[in-house]
Amino acid sequence: MNKILLASLVFLLPGLSYADSQCGPFYLGTSPANDGWSRINGDKPKTQKVTFLKQKDDYNNIKMEWVVESSKDGQMYGLEYIKRNGKAFLNAQILQASMDAPRTYGTFDCVKIK
Repeated sequence: MNKILLASLVFLLPGLSYADSQCGPFYLGTSPANDGWSRINGDKPKTQKVTFLKQKDDYNNIKMEWVVESSKDGQMYGLEYIKRNGKAFLNAQILQASMDAPRTYGTFDCVKIK
């Protein structure tokens, strides 16, 4: 299933200039304007939710959730980034308009971009 999602999302790959984490085909970074919103492949999410899993401001144990519309194809994606004890992964799903449509999703390990 990961290969299906990866193949369908290859078009989302931007340049690496702003990225600080790579999770499969997704580059996670911050805005050059430093507005407090994350950027996923350069796109600003429609929604963003941040939850600290252990204690406040513990960025080694955090969950971040986004709904983002791709500027490349207009598809909506639901993303869930989880980092525990310094290890991170990203769950991604293409959001459908119909509950009867087949789900397309995947899980990707994340690596820090230097």
